[in-house]
Amino acid sequence: MQSFTPFLVVAVALIDADGRVLVQQRPPGKPMADLWEFPGGKVEPGETPEAALVRELEEELGIRTHESCLAPATFASAPLENNHLLLLLYVCRKWEGGPEARHATALQWVRPAQMYALDMPPADLPLIGILDALI
Repeated sequence: MQSFTPFLVVAVALIDADGRVLVQQRPPGKPMADLWEFPGGKVEPGETPEAALVRELEEELGIRTHESCLAPATFASAPLENNHLLLLLYVCRKWEGGPEARHATALQWVRPAQMYALDMPPADLPLIGILDALI
């Protein structure tokens, strides 16, 4: 049996009033550069997943939300180099401020069915069908 270290990451499907989801494009020079992904990031030691996501949304997009506005939706599990990625996806429909691409090359609002045409990280792909069913 292979040993691995779980790498906990949180992400969010921000859903606007028209049922579209915000995705961001990873910047050049980063792993998986130019791929489209859900906003979020890693959970720091001593941090809950919800607190990490609130922090990441402020840092990455300049928006504010509360932990109570984050609804757990699904998760993905995938190998990642010498670790194993555990990606927790939340849904959020309520936040303050307009999203800005602070750490991304670009942002776009898309319907879940349109995500299949985007180049996305492998761990994000199985999440699309769940989102499509939820929205």
